[in-house]
Amino acid sequence: MKFQFSEKEESLFKTIQQAADELNYPVFVIGGYVRDKILGRPTNDLDFVCQGNGIDLAKKVHQLLPGKNSFSYFKNFGTAMINFDGLELEFVGARKESYDRKSRKPAVENGTLEDDQNRRDFTINAMAINLSEEHFGELVDPFDGVADLNAKIIRTPLDPDQTFSDDPLRMLRAIRFASQLNFEIATTTLDSIKRISNRLEIISGERIITEINKIILSPKPSIGFVHLFKTGLLKIFFPEMVNLHGVEYEGGKGHKDNFYHTLQVLDNVSEVSDDLWLRWSAIMHDIAKPPTKRYKKGIGWTFHGHEVVGAKWTPKIFRRLKLPMDQKMRYVQKMVRLHLRPISLTNEEITDSAVRRLLFDAGDDLEDLMILCRADITSKNPKKVERYLANYDKLLIKIDEIEAKDQIRNWQPPISGELIMQTFNIQPSREVGVIKDAIKEAILDGEINNDYEAAFEFMVKKAAEIGLKK
Repeated sequence: MKFQFSEKEESLFKTIQQAADELNYPVFVIGGYVRDKILGRPTNDLDFVCQGNGIDLAKKVHQLLPGKNSFSYFKNFGTAMINFDGLELEFVGARKESYDRKSRKPAVENGTLEDDQNRRDFTINAMAINLSEEHFGELVDPFDGVADLNAKIIRTPLDPDQTFSDDPLRMLRAIRFASQLNFEIATTTLDSIKRISNRLEIISGERIITEINKIILSPKPSIGFVHLFKTGLLKIFFPEMVNLHGVEYEGGKGHKDNFYHTLQVLDNVSEVSDDLWLRWSAIMHDIAKPPTKRYKKGIGWTFHGHEVVGAKWTPKIFRRLKLPMDQKMRYVQKMVRLHLRPISLTNEEITDSAVRRLLFDAGDDLEDLMILCRADITSKNPKKVERYLANYDKLLIKIDEIEAKDQIRNWQPPISGELIMQTFNIQPSREVGVIKDAIKEAILDGEINNDYEAAFEFMVKKAAEIGLKK
């Protein structure tokens, strides 16, 4: 098989060929670029392997490339990077590796292209394209990677037990590629992951969460999570999600399997949004159902307060999973805490006060909250789904009406704490907070208008009730 390249690719590869010829290094483009080239997927990351010193080759290429381009190298790893014309080029010398069971850091020595391909994770990532003048554009595919691409199969080049034991992160990468590409994992490869899943324990949380986030961002994340669950990998780093699985019966009544419900909600969100943190909100929205599960005669299964407990759990889970403990975590925490609010409003006559409070609490994240709520409708009864969605449409109309009239979203109090202290000649105290909260509640309940004059008059009245005078 011989590749045809675009004008930009051909120019780049010919420059690399020139540099390699000057050093007398055979050079190949390898891995993801080759895979994506065959699949017709765009990619900006290109990996080059040479039989020689990768850093020396990169330095020579850097000199020959036109225009401005950045160059960096990592002597300890024998790799070098060039950013050129929107492309990220990485160079490394061909090598062979051996591993200690207690570490994923290999002992490395110089090798051939064959050695380098042997150490690759999957057949679809072990293909290379020859860039030498004599064999320019020819595919080097010792493990039938093209056949596996056509068959949509993820398979290791060598014995999977050895491949995964050497670097357990590859187990997550197998699942990530299956999820991103909608490929199957070969039976022998999948069985190996199940057998040695506990090897993942030597991998750092930072590296694990990088792969998990890529699975979450794939077109249908449930593909990856089902594999994570069935192989036993998920319970190693995210036992709370595993605990969602299962159905308990009492008095002949069962509840839905919250694990698979969560995956359906995640897929539903993924169909309309590529926001990683909204997708994490889908994963986390019912995370506290197991400890809040109760059976009540005449009612059935309940999960009262699971949104409150789930919001409390969110920082702990984010910290353990090495997820950011910043605004992103607080966003997910808010989504978890509020995800039942719109649902409850559709089950009753919608009051202006309730809508104001939803607007106040959700703020700029209201649209995302509504996406999550709609995604949470997983009933297999089409009439129920239609009714629920119609109720949400009514709620949205009401929200628009209230916001246009009262401007509550991202509400800032018309009366500040400083003004309260100045008006009544008091220092920071509990009374200041009492008055501010009373003004907020009065506005949200519709007792007074959301403006300075009404709020000032109310402030004076409330202050008098607690013994303060102007």
